[in-house]
Amino acid sequence: MSDAGALVSYNRNRWVAYALTGFVAAMLLLAYAAVPLYQVFCQATGYGGTTQVASDNPKGLIAREMTVSFDSNVDNNLPWKVTPSKPITGQIGKVETINFTATNTTNHPVTGQAVFNVSPELSGQYFNKIECFCFTKQTLQPGETVQMPVVFFVDPDLDKDRDLNTVRNITLSYTFYPSDNEG
Repeated sequence: MSDAGALVSYNRNRWVAYALTGFVAAMLLLAYAAVPLYQVFCQATGYGGTTQVASDNPKGLIAREMTVSFDSNVDNNLPWKVTPSKPITGQIGKVETINFTATNTTNHPVTGQAVFNVSPELSGQYFNKIECFCFTKQTLQPGETVQMPVVFFVDPDLDKDRDLNTVRNITLSYTFYPSDNEG
């Protein structure tokens, strides 16, 4: 092979190596970005029962009523007893405040955090939280019982969604986990 042929082959191989290195780097970047991108997607669309965050309800009330039920589950590694609020029924658009009650059943401080979802899943894009204990970690002192508020409303635009015409009950469910930051 001539020197010119070897140089062309070397340049071609170098380009392939650069392209493959760039491809591997892009795949690693996408792997690390997948979780935050998925969270942004879910928050924007309500996918998977992800609720929205709001500061108030600018759209007002509509005549249609909705019952909101509450559910709680506690991971076996979190020594808390959590009791959800009783279901409430009210006009869509009305800002409501409910409380979950949590008790630390140990003799030492325990920190936990809640993750949530809404069912039916399609209603997540219309379920707006103004305030929620789930936005931050919660530390309960030994034997402490606390009221953990959720302030929310159901967006009146839900009434315009054909897929939710027959929905009369939304369930807000929390699962409580121990936090990495104990006490």
